This record gives sequence, structure tokens and C-alpha cells, in this order.
Amino acid sequence: MMRGVPIEVEDVRNLLENIQEFTDNVAEEGGIMEEIELRDKKQLREAAFLVEDAIDEYMIREEQKPPDPGCACEIIDFIKTMILRHQIKCKFNHLNSQFAVNKEIHCFSEQESRSRGNKKATTTLRNLLRAPLYRNDIVGFEAPKAKLIGWLLKEKEERTVICVVGMTGLGKTTLAKKVYDKKKVTRHFDDYCVWITVSQSYTVEELLRQLLSNIYRQSEYYYHHHPQDISEMDRQSLAIEVRNYLRQRRYAIFFDDVWNTNFWSEIEFALPDNMNGSRILITTLKMDVALCCERSSFVEIHEMQPLNLAQSFYLFNTKAFFDIGGRCPSNLRDVCLDMVIKCKGLPLAIVVIGRMLSTKDRNAFEWHKLSENIHSEMINNPILTVITQSYGLVYDDLSSYLKLCLLYCAIYPEDYEIKPKRLIRHWIAEGFIKHISGRTLEKIAEEHLQELIQKCLVQKSFVRFGGKVKGVCIHSLFLVLLRQKARDYSFCKFVIGHDRSLCGIIRRLSIATTSDDLLESIESSHVRSLLFFTKGELSESLVKGIPTKYKLLKVLDFENSRLLDVPENVGDLIHLKYLSFRNTHIESIPKSIGKLQNLETLDLRQTNANELPKEISKLGKLQHLLGDNMSLIRLKGGIGGMESLQTLRDVRIDEDGTDLITELGKLTQLRKLSLIDVREGQGIALCSTINEMQHLEKLYIEAESKDAAIDLSFVSFPTMLRKLRLQAKLNKLPEWIPKLENLVDLSMSYSQLTEVALESLQNLPCLSVLTLGDCSYEGLSLHFQDGGFQNLKELEIRWLSNLESIIIEKGALPSLKRLTFINIPNLKTASGIDYLENLDVLDNYLTPTEFDKIIAPLAKLIKEKVLDYEKRRY
Repeated sequence: MMRGVPIEVEDVRNLLENIQEFTDNVAEEGGIMEEIELRDKKQLREAAFLVEDAIDEYMIREEQKPPDPGCACEIIDFIKTMILRHQIKCKFNHLNSQFAVNKEIHCFSEQESRSRGNKKATTTLRNLLRAPLYRNDIVGFEAPKAKLIGWLLKEKEERTVICVVGMTGLGKTTLAKKVYDKKKVTRHFDDYCVWITVSQSYTVEELLRQLLSNIYRQSEYYYHHHPQDISEMDRQSLAIEVRNYLRQRRYAIFFDDVWNTNFWSEIEFALPDNMNGSRILITTLKMDVALCCERSSFVEIHEMQPLNLAQSFYLFNTKAFFDIGGRCPSNLRDVCLDMVIKCKGLPLAIVVIGRMLSTKDRNAFEWHKLSENIHSEMINNPILTVITQSYGLVYDDLSSYLKLCLLYCAIYPEDYEIKPKRLIRHWIAEGFIKHISGRTLEKIAEEHLQELIQKCLVQKSFVRFGGKVKGVCIHSLFLVLLRQKARDYSFCKFVIGHDRSLCGIIRRLSIATTSDDLLESIESSHVRSLLFFTKGELSESLVKGIPTKYKLLKVLDFENSRLLDVPENVGDLIHLKYLSFRNTHIESIPKSIGKLQNLETLDLRQTNANELPKEISKLGKLQHLLGDNMSLIRLKGGIGGMESLQTLRDVRIDEDGTDLITELGKLTQLRKLSLIDVREGQGIALCSTINEMQHLEKLYIEAESKDAAIDLSFVSFPTMLRKLRLQAKLNKLPEWIPKLENLVDLSMSYSQLTEVALESLQNLPCLSVLTLGDCSYEGLSLHFQDGGFQNLKELEIRWLSNLESIIIEKGALPSLKRLTFINIPNLKTASGIDYLENLDVLDNYLTPTEFDKIIAPLAKLIKEKVLDYEKRRY
């Protein structure tokens, strides 16, 4: 609670959350936004922003109050506080009354809409999207159709659930309908084969009645002997009736367009596993629907993929030029290709745009104009709005907290690969992630991101073979909708070129221009996030003006921009929680950084700002301090007080750094620790420090040289450790390493392991990535035994000068997907690679010519296998 504030914080927060939910849920009726209603909601949101800002300002003032009352400064501060309290009260009362009026107006508007039948718009749109608009001439479906038919007809006795998963507009319903219509499918399931369309607001009773109705129509006996009125039967009676009919039969049921995660658990009881090859096929845009089926049934999952460019261009031409046999005129080829590329392989968009153009004059100039403005046309052109409205249905189905997280993605450029850590730390800084007792905000945010991925709203752009997602992005057509909503809600603005639509309150700002005139025109006093994606050098006047113009900033991100210097007054941004200079040209950090008492993340990676000022030790809330080769020598005696730190990356240990290592032991909340240039005599202090870190998940230790032996034998068992990187000579492998049951990623260099030591690692249950680097192994032969490294997916072997042969026994490395050899000068043979049935990538660099000749045929076979799989998959 705030001391002495006339309105309790909870009351304010509840009101703000109610406004958020209200404007989310009622901004659209039937997918069509009313202009007057939009204006009112925007005004309401902007009024809420003012209250949020006042609350933040008050909280900062309360935290910074001097401890000794009675002086003149205290009197002045008291007067300022009273004024601020009065402002909060007035703004709160005004906002409360404005909210009440808006709700009343909306209730009347909603009644009017119902009387006009507008509530049917959403259902109509869903039916339109489900309709097989392009079923007769869709392309790229032959391989997935054959795959699904194979699963349906497979001689597998267990009841199997087949899930077709993919984002809206990829053609899930069309593909499933093509399969359902195949005669060999209906003949195979001649007992009972039925198609059920699942409404978004279905009830289990409704579905069971549909199933029973189909049973009664298909069975002459049941047609004459079924209960008189199934509408009167309860859920249990309906389920038993369906189950009794299906018990001795081989059946196939197609459930189209399932949204509810709990769908399978609700319907499963009625669908018996009679061990005679029954199948259930579900189409859904949510991966979590499929994953929930796996809890109790055997499941096959087919993930829909976008069309490739050739398929997309062919489909477009069949629609736009159907009257001339689908042949694109040469003068329109370039512009048509440009539009097809912008559709990013989405059949719905390709078909809708192609059909619209089929009615237009074939004027190259007009088509170029349309192509240049295709994204705005998807918002404003009644024919093309079906594309963005289809995404709108998915967006509207989200909870309020996920809508906030997803909308924030509109702040990044189109086709931009977003690092998950960066994204979730932005969310946390903005306050989107609510605290749950016993869990870190990062873990909660990671779950939110995973949920958006499983709903096919955020796409994985870079995934490690071990399954770790390292990059995500937003489909460019979905980004069109998100940007529109972000503008409508005053949520954020992406500024590029000579954009002049910058009136009103702007909450979050993404800058992709270096135009000083444009940036000067922006109303900046309420901006919370400021991100730069500029290619040119940022002007000195712009950068220096940020701390005075953007006083309420919580996120300031210069990553990858051409920033030369940090403004001396950056410490005036007292609300700041996230500050990134990653991959910029800065060389130092000003002392005013110590005033950022709310800062949680400071990212200095890929900069020359290595010498950190002692003032950083004043940042009591800092959780993530990230850099390269950072010297903390000036922080001695202060770093131990930064008890909120969870990540400390790339700290350089100086010759007299033993005291610093010992002081790091006070950072008991650390999850990730990275130390470089560790000296030979500092091992005992390092072990003692690590033993204090009970939450440690990632540990990187790099010795000052390859001959410096670091004794880590005194480390107690760090049970939470998931990633370990040791670049140091080890007299022997520490006994605790083979006991790390949660270890996923292990990398070793200079460790000079023996064959016995390597064998002790083969039973690590979760190990997914293993890197044996420079001088990590001394033996002449590397032997992977039967049953060893059961879950390893990536193995990299490099810079082992003694190694002459590699032996892989049958049964070893059964899950391996990637195998890499780099600069192994004496390597002659590698036997047993052909046993690795799951291997997708075999790379070798700077290996002897003799070895290259041996490995080349294997690499070719693996590549052909992967290409063949991809062809069948797509």
C-alpha cells in the first residue's frame, strides 16, 4: 500500500485492470470496430495512462523520501507530496466516472447491436474461414494428405488421435476435408465416419447430440429404436449411448476447428478404445490442444506449413488469371511476385488477393500501387479485411494478460527475429507479468511466451536441436492486425520514414528513422518504452534529449543501433527498469547510472564499456548485469550488496581478484554466473562461492590460460545446474559433474579428460548438448559405448590434436541429430555413424582429406534422407 494515499493502490490497480479488460473485450462487435466506440475507448485508455503515470511518480517519491524529517527540505517535499496526492485523487475520480459512463453507453450499444443481429458477425466470419474456399484447386496438399491418410489407415490397433495444427489461414479445414472425402477412408471406416464442426462456444452435450444424430441416421436399427427425444438426455446418458454404439465398431470422427484446450478430456469417455484401429482427427490452431490429447492417448501431430514461393505463385496465378489458364502476363510478373512474397505462404491471403485482382483491370501501375499499400488495404479494403479479421478472432480469444504480451510484439520491425530473453525482460519491465508466489517473473513470462507459441500466434524462427527456442517472430500479416490494434489502443507506435500520424498520447515508441524533425514532433512525456532500430548514426542532440523528454521511461533499448556515447544525465530516468546498449559503440558508462534505483536489467554485451563505475553497486534492484570481459574491480566491497542479482555475465577476474570471488558468494539469488581469466590459485575461493548459490542454473568458468589448473573438487552438489561450460585445465573430473541430473548442456575445453572420465558422463539423464573442445580429451580413440548418452541431440568435437579414431557402438547416441567435427588434424576414421538413425546434420571442417573422403558419402546420404523427409512433410 502507498503511505497516506487517499485511494488504496489495490483500488487503483483494480480499476486499471477493469478498464484494460473492458476496452479489450468490447472494442469490437462482430469483428468490426465502431468509430465512435473506438474513440471513446481510446480516450478512456489515455485517461488511465495518466493515472498510471501519477501512481508511478508517487511510488518513486515515496521510495526516495529522506529518512530525517524536520528540515526545510522535508517541508517542501511534504507540500509536493500533498499536491501529487490531490492530483491522483482527482484523476482517479475522473477516470472512475468516465469508465462508468463508457460502460453504460456500451450496454445500450450492445443491446442495439443484438437487436440488429450484429452478434452473429463473429460466427459468420468463422464459418466463412472454415469454408473450403479453394478446396478444388489448392496446391501443396498432396504430401500432407497422403501422410494423414496413412495415419488413418495404418494397421495400428490402438485408438489414435490425429491433430492437424497451424495458424489461421493455412488450410487446416481444407486439408482435413480432402482426407475425409476420400472414398478409401470412408470405406475403411464403413461402420461410422463422421464430420463434426465444433463451435467456439460449444457444449459437450451439443457435440454428443450431433454424434448421436449421425448414429441414428447411419444405423437402421438405431433409427427405429433410439430414444424419442435426445434433447432431454443429460451428458452422462448421451456419453453412454454414444459409447455403447461405438464399442464394437471401427470408427473415424473428424472434429473441425477445436479451440478449447480441455476438449479431449471432455469428450474422450464417449469414444472407446476398442483396439480395432479407430481414429479421431482434430483440426486446431492451438498446439496445446494436441499436447493435452497426449496425456491419455496415442497422438500423431501434423504441423501445417506455409506454401513455398513456387506453390504460392502458382496458386495466386490460378486465382488472378483463371480466365487465361493461370498464366501470368510478363508485364505483371514482378508485381505479382512482390504481392505473393508479402503473403508469406498463407493460402487464405493468396486466394483472397488473387480473387480480388481477377476482377480488376490488368494495369501494371495500379497493381504496383496496391502492392505498395497491401498491408493498409488489409485493414481498409472490405474484400481483404477477411485476412486480418481471421487473426482478430484468435486475438479476441486470448486472456487480457496474453493480449498485452502479444501487442508488445508490434513494437518490433517486420520479419525481425526477437530474442526470447529480450522480449520477456521487456514484458517484465512494463509490468505485464504478475507475480506468483514461489516463482520468478522470468519463469512465468517464459510460460506466457510458450503459450503464445502453442497457439500459433508467435512463430519459432530459431530452435536448437535440443529444443531450446532461441528466436521468435510474428507473421507479417498478423503484424498488420497487431499494429492496427496497437494504434487504436494508443498502445505503441512504430515510426519509420516520414510518418506523421503521431498525435495523442503515445505509450511505447519504436524508432526506425534518424529524422530529428520527426522525433522532435512526438509527444514524449508519457512514453514508457523506447526502442531504436535505426541503421544510421543517432544524433547527439537526440540522445542527449532522451532523459529530459522521456522522463517516465521503463524500457530504453539501443540494441544494434549506432550509438556512440551514453548521455551523462541518463541517471535522471529514475523509472527505468530495462537499459540495453548491446552491440553499440559506447566505451564508458556515466556515474549517474547509480541513480537508476529501479533498474532490473543492464545489457552491455558487444560494447567496449568494460570498466564499470563503482556507482553500479548502488543498484539494489538490478537482476541482470550482462557484459563482455567486465571488470568489477571498482565494485569491490559493494557488489556483495547487490542481492537481487540473478545473472552476472562475463566478469573478468584480476590477479588480486580472490576477494572479489569471495564477495560474489553473497549473491545467493544468482541463476547464471560467468567468470573469465580465473587464476590457478583461486579454485578454493571459487568453490566456496559456488556452494553459496543454491539457485545456480548456468555456470561458465574460463581460466586465464589453457595451462592454468582450476581445482573444482570442493564444489558441493549444485542440484539446479542445467548448463556448464568449463574452459580450464582439470587435474581430474570433479565427482559432482556426473551426478548433475538436470544438466542439459556441457561444454569443456583444456580439461584433458581421460577415457574413464568421459565414460562417467554417458549416463547423465538430461544431457542434450555436449561440446568437447580444444584439449578437452587426451586419448587417441574416442569410444561411445552401447547405451551411452541416450538423450544427446548435439555433439561437437573440435581441436583435439591427439584424436585418431572415433568408435560409435550400436545403441550409443540414439537421439543424436547433429554431429560436428572441427579441426581434428590426425583423425582417420569414425566408425558407427551409420547407426545414428536420427542424425539430420553431419558437418566436418578442417579435417584431414583422407577423413573427408570417408565421411562424404555418409554426409550425402544423411542430406538426402533429410531432403526426402522435408519433401514428404511439405
